[in-house]
Amino acid sequence: MQPKDCNLVARLYNYFCQININKKDMAQTNECSSCCGCGNDKPEQTTWETYSPILISLTLLIVGIALDYIEVSFFSGFLRLGWYIAAYLAVGHPIIEKAIEAVKHKDFFNEFTLMILATFGAFAIGEYPEAVAVILFYSIGEMFQTSAVNKARRNIKALLDIRPETATVLRNGKFEIVSPENVSIGETIQIKAGEKIPLDGKLLSARSSFDTSALTGESKPRTINEGEIVLAGMLNLDNVIEIKVEKEYANSSLAKILELVQNASSRKAKTEQLITRFARSYTPIVFALALSIATLPYFFVQDYLFADWLYRALVFLVISCPCALVISIPLGYFGGIGAASKNGILFKGANYLDLMTKIKTVVMDKTGTLTKCIFKVKTIHSPVFGEEELMSMIAALENYSNHPIAKAITAHNGTDTNIKISEVKEIAGHGLQCVTDGKQFIVGNCKLMHKHGIPYPESIDSEIETVVIAAYDNQYIGHITIADEEKEDAATTINELKKLGIHNIVILSGDKTSIAKELAQRLGIKHTFGDLLPEEKVAHLERLKAEGNKIAFMGDGINDAPSLALSDIGVAMGGLGSDAAIEIADVIIQTDQPSKIAQAIRIAHATRRIVIQNIIMAFAVKLAVLLLGAYGMATMWEAVFADVGVALLAILNAIRVLNTRFK
Repeated sequence: MQPKDCNLVARLYNYFCQININKKDMAQTNECSSCCGCGNDKPEQTTWETYSPILISLTLLIVGIALDYIEVSFFSGFLRLGWYIAAYLAVGHPIIEKAIEAVKHKDFFNEFTLMILATFGAFAIGEYPEAVAVILFYSIGEMFQTSAVNKARRNIKALLDIRPETATVLRNGKFEIVSPENVSIGETIQIKAGEKIPLDGKLLSARSSFDTSALTGESKPRTINEGEIVLAGMLNLDNVIEIKVEKEYANSSLAKILELVQNASSRKAKTEQLITRFARSYTPIVFALALSIATLPYFFVQDYLFADWLYRALVFLVISCPCALVISIPLGYFGGIGAASKNGILFKGANYLDLMTKIKTVVMDKTGTLTKCIFKVKTIHSPVFGEEELMSMIAALENYSNHPIAKAITAHNGTDTNIKISEVKEIAGHGLQCVTDGKQFIVGNCKLMHKHGIPYPESIDSEIETVVIAAYDNQYIGHITIADEEKEDAATTINELKKLGIHNIVILSGDKTSIAKELAQRLGIKHTFGDLLPEEKVAHLERLKAEGNKIAFMGDGINDAPSLALSDIGVAMGGLGSDAAIEIADVIIQTDQPSKIAQAIRIAHATRRIVIQNIIMAFAVKLAVLLLGAYGMATMWEAVFADVGVALLAILNAIRVLNTRFK
């Protein structure tokens, strides 16, 4: 991935290589994927091998046109023909080979034979530059497609590379580093602070705090005690711990997530390229008509001249060349991709712009998508002290902890307090205690209050948000609630989606159901599900898809990767989002603003309108000139206009979307 602060041109170039490619095709290809680890990877071409034929052909074409324009005397006859044949073969020989191979398999009507017939026809009537230009444009499109397939393979391989590479296992009284796949059930592994758990197992150490967001999307660290289960993919935050392995790596939670991503990618529907479907009908019809123009008049025209009618047939073939469509369709989508990029939205392919127009259901993760993934003090309650005094006391003690909630409290109140404390002790999974003014002061959760036998208001147990309770001299003195702050445009997102006719909006979250539902109610979302594991999110999506919904899923974590892959459109947050989510997603929102999905839908609709306009214009002009050509009323000038002229108009129309403002 490009750095998140890269400029527009770099981002645009990075994703231009993925126009008109569906990454689902990778799972269907006959070539070996480079992400399976089988060792049969097909080596990719070097940069020179990829671009040199196109550069050579383009150079020869430009020089040839220039020599034609200034009418250089020596540039004629066989020299001129040989020059353009060289330009043609530089990029055309692979297409000729594909056409021959298709004919061998009795596939006579496809885009390859269409290109060969049209360009050979142009050569036959002496329009050499036109023949070279058509095959060159087509080859450029093929190059972008190949580049995108290779990029898709690398994306999946990058996702697989997130798994832990090593495990520290206890063998013969000492620890040794091995591959997680070589660790057996029942063995003991050691994980240091800051390391990711490589295998599922039971915690042998007293306790530790874990970042579980990679698996569950939980918005706060989770404390796990001795004897409880820890899962592969969790991040150990506190101490050096030991775990007794209970599952082999192949059956671990992290391996299952990676498997879900691969399976979901393969289950995505394959979108057939428009030009292929078009050529199946268009090519035989055009060829039959051209053949009829050359031969049928023999039976009906008294002064029939074969050379005259052959010329008309060849002009007809050149006019029928789909150059305008070959250029204008991908360029229209490229304009949409460029417009989206200017607004901080990166589409990984033109097909996703098209799919975005069909979305009727939007499914969202909560933490990091609709919320900032940053803890904030929400409310302060105290029957004894003022809010500032209570916060000052709590912050003085929390300043001794590195827990994310403690950091949120000190960030809210600052670290400079006049409260003098001593004998500070942190009780893992519960809170902190100290002595101030000779009396005990404790701050923590409900478990800590129960442990010390301190009564507190019953209403606290029904609080939706995370609660931090304070007690002084064994008496409850107040509490505060901590919440993950809602993004400023979260409500705008829902309102804008509803304006676009998308009313089926769903939250699927690994966070507490009560927290997810409270946010949903505030935003006006009716369907909410919490406490979900990645496979449970996938199950919800599969049910929605079974109902015939076209689904866009928005997420940001590793735990969202299977859902991003399974959905029709996967949308990832480019700032907060994990590398796995960004790699597997189809659309990336660089600004982390969920409201950008509504903007993306508007851009997609505008792009589709322009593409349809280009298709109608190309067909209308070509049909008119084709009829004129059949009657001998169109020369090569009209043929060039019907192809190159329409292509130019289509280009001008396509770039309009780049200058449109989407709010």
